[in-house]
Amino acid sequence: MRYHKILIIAGFLIIWTFVFYYFMLRNSIDFPLPENDYRRKMMFKKIENQVKQELKKSEKLTNAVLRYLKLNYPSEVSSNKKRESQTPQQKDQAPQLQLVGVVPLTDKEQQTVMGLVEPPEQEQNHLELPHVEATISNLKDGQPIIPILVLACNRVSIAKCLDNLIQYRPNAEQFPIIVSQDCADEATRNVVLSYEPQLTLVEQPDQSDIFVPPKEKKFKGYYKISRHYSWALNYTFSQGYEYVVIVEDDLNVAPDFYEYFLGTHHLLKQDPSLCISAWNDNGKTKFIDASHPELLYRTDFFPGLGWMLTKSLWQELSVKWPKSFWDDWIRHPEQRKNRVCIRPEISRTRTFGKIGVSNGLFFDKYLRYIKLSEEFVPFTQLNLSYLLKDNYDNTFLKKVYTLPIVTYDELRRRLISKDGPVRIQYINREQYKRITKMLGLMDDFKSGVPRTAYHGIVSFFYEKRRVYLAPNLNWKGYDLSWS
Repeated sequence: MRYHKILIIAGFLIIWTFVFYYFMLRNSIDFPLPENDYRRKMMFKKIENQVKQELKKSEKLTNAVLRYLKLNYPSEVSSNKKRESQTPQQKDQAPQLQLVGVVPLTDKEQQTVMGLVEPPEQEQNHLELPHVEATISNLKDGQPIIPILVLACNRVSIAKCLDNLIQYRPNAEQFPIIVSQDCADEATRNVVLSYEPQLTLVEQPDQSDIFVPPKEKKFKGYYKISRHYSWALNYTFSQGYEYVVIVEDDLNVAPDFYEYFLGTHHLLKQDPSLCISAWNDNGKTKFIDASHPELLYRTDFFPGLGWMLTKSLWQELSVKWPKSFWDDWIRHPEQRKNRVCIRPEISRTRTFGKIGVSNGLFFDKYLRYIKLSEEFVPFTQLNLSYLLKDNYDNTFLKKVYTLPIVTYDELRRRLISKDGPVRIQYINREQYKRITKMLGLMDDFKSGVPRTAYHGIVSFFYEKRRVYLAPNLNWKGYDLSWS
């Protein structure tokens, strides 16, 4: 009787699998495929991914049943072991079902099979990306190829971003634009397709629901964004590129946006651990020196909002990419590893996206007032070696700590007798936040690092004077408790 139960369960699983295959194949044949070759390929990929997922579910269910049988019918399994020592004639005379590799299910495994808890490791990407042998890193004249990866979802206003990118692009071959769309929003997709063949549209294929812990349901959008970033960067680098510039779909770019990244990319060749950002978090008009749009700085704070990274750095980050809040994760000491970014005095990007997963956080108070550079700076003709660590530290730090110390009140009331740059000193978190709030600078910390800071020093322009908000000369490093 026990054998009959076992055979009935096993037979049910086999029939269920074949029935699923039949309906999947029938649906894939009957479903009207789009005429566009790319869409047809993506449709087949989606079906293939669904089949793989169902096979995994079937395998888990089969293993669960086998483990259940092991627990409830141990004598049958032990008889299988005895059967292994029998002769072929003896085996033919007593056919039995063999349970191979069966082990008891732990409580955690039982909950996972039943879908009560999240599996220990979730796959970020279900689409297998093609392996590319050749590296597409340079044009015939030796100039680097730097793709612009635009992350899109459901903003039809992406047209503003694409208009800028195409308007200022000096060479389509050198700067291919790849739009990676998540969300499967048809209206946004149609807007992007209207720009072909000036760009390439790819679509994130995994539109399945994403696991979010119950306490973080309101942050579900951040989980989807992190999954999209991972897939899009994997896809882009799988095409053979060595660099990529990442742009969100709510950014305008400056006239020298491409020139900026083309000029600074040489720094990445000398120090691949760097990142290049087009954004200044304190880039309000009143805090920048508009007469020097060529000024660039090192910063320990990851700015994002239009940034370039190398394939080697992505290979390091991708294997441990987070499930959410990827930008804050990059700022953690475990990922940052004392790396720095290069950022401009005047931003080369500006966001117009008030509506999004962040619900307009910081937009009305800070982001809408960020100044977008309007002048073209020939960065490829400038010597930017001063931004390399040894050169920069020898001049920047020495310069800052030889400046006269003033107070915020003296600065505000214009009581400083001499012209030229000055230093405002802070010694603790409370003092820093009080000064930045009075000035109107961004006052928050990420992993203990103030926005735009380098060695704790925040540089800005105020009342036609360069000001450095700096810690004590004996500064010991960033304090995580300040966040």
